[in-house]
Amino acid sequence: MSLETQERPKVAKGKRPYFFDDPSVDKVLAIVMALTGEVSVLRDRLDTHEKLAADEIWPTAENVESFELTEEVENERDGRRSAYLGRVMRIITEELERLKRDASAG
Repeated sequence: MSLETQERPKVAKGKRPYFFDDPSVDKVLAIVMALTGEVSVLRDRLDTHEKLAADEIWPTAENVESFELTEEVENERDGRRSAYLGRVMRIITEELERLKRDASAG
């Protein structure tokens, strides 16, 4: 393999952006969001198990992986995810709204 065809590892350039005054808060938020994503995926997989069980299909790894989403199931999951993210992000959303109100009042 020549040097021209070798893939170079992708590395982020520059400093990591911070959104809060304390970089530790950004790090904790990143951890929480990563865990939120994992829980969301687990909830979707549990939903798949429940739907297979309702259809009296054994939830093997193969059956779970080959489960085909209908538009109705996708919409149901999207709604559940939105509500879940809203609950997880509630404190930050409320703080942003407060800052907007304060900025427009001041």
